[in-house]
Amino acid sequence: MIGKLKAMIDKHTIFYIIIGMCFIFSLFFVYNNHPFYEQPIAKVIETVVTETTETEDQYGNKDTLFVQEIVAEIKNGEEKGKHVHLVNEYSSSGAYDFEYKSGNELFIYTNKDGPSLAGDIIDVKRDKYIVIAMWIFIFSLLLVGRRQGFFAAISLAINMLLLSWALDIYVNTGLNLLWIIGITVVLFTVSSLLLVNGRNAKTYAAIITTVLGTFISMLITYLAIWATSGKGLYYEEMSFLTRPYQLVFLAGLFVGSLGAVMDVAISISSALYELYQRDHHISNNSLKESGLNIGKDIMGTMTNILFFAYISGSIPILIVYFKNASPLGYALSLNLSLEIARALSGGIGIVITIPIGIYTTIFLINRKREKL
Repeated sequence: MIGKLKAMIDKHTIFYIIIGMCFIFSLFFVYNNHPFYEQPIAKVIETVVTETTETEDQYGNKDTLFVQEIVAEIKNGEEKGKHVHLVNEYSSSGAYDFEYKSGNELFIYTNKDGPSLAGDIIDVKRDKYIVIAMWIFIFSLLLVGRRQGFFAAISLAINMLLLSWALDIYVNTGLNLLWIIGITVVLFTVSSLLLVNGRNAKTYAAIITTVLGTFISMLITYLAIWATSGKGLYYEEMSFLTRPYQLVFLAGLFVGSLGAVMDVAISISSALYELYQRDHHISNNSLKESGLNIGKDIMGTMTNILFFAYISGSIPILIVYFKNASPLGYALSLNLSLEIARALSGGIGIVITIPIGIYTTIFLINRKREKL
């Protein structure tokens, strides 16, 4: 017993030591990775505001414009160690520009301005902030989920790589995007559920339910768009694309619906299997009734979550339209048509997944009963 406890402690200790070393190494790397960038990077040393201008637009909105002179030290390239003079213009609203402060690292273009070195600012170097946020997320997963949290983080990394791989294939080969995303959705589902929940009957039920629910909801959405010829959908936000708008939109629906459907699928399968584990003699009717009650509770909250998640990103542009006295119907239809379609598609997937999840789980439970 003592030997097993020591082995367990040793395994946990080694695991946390490895995690801690990865944390320290990643922070050290991201704070010293300037040589790995081809673009010159400059660290702000000193800033001075040299000019201030008050402005007012035709609607009476007031703003203040500032001109900021910056002295920065170049951290990489042939000019490493030299000081560069930069000029930054920003507004008090900060909608399209930023005020830079000492310690900020900037991507720049350099050019000679007489005897001194001058440059133009491209953007802020943000990789360190991304790494810090990533580690806060990982530590939160480990603190709350422990082993499952660790596998959830691995699952997320795998899914990010899969999505990147799928988009690379589409861009480089020109294959049908829906087919590529369809295959990727299956891979997302299998990798996520197996890693987080392990190889067991409830995971298999959730995988089957998720795949069926996602594909059926996408089929219904596609038929609805085809039957209405896509009327009422405005693709202005995709105007920069050089690919078919509708195809890209449908691919986004595919991935967006998957998350909600997967959540419902694993919730129902886990709950029904828990009921079965507590009482192996529970009837199918009792399982169906319990599954429907669980599904009703999930359905309301999940559809609202989808609605709020999709609509929230459009609030800033809606404020701009309302501020410019645009008609309510015009502003909503132009800016919310795609978001509402995404929410409705996900909602369809949630509703369909509930009965699919119930009957799939009961079928696998009955298979298990027959083997006993």
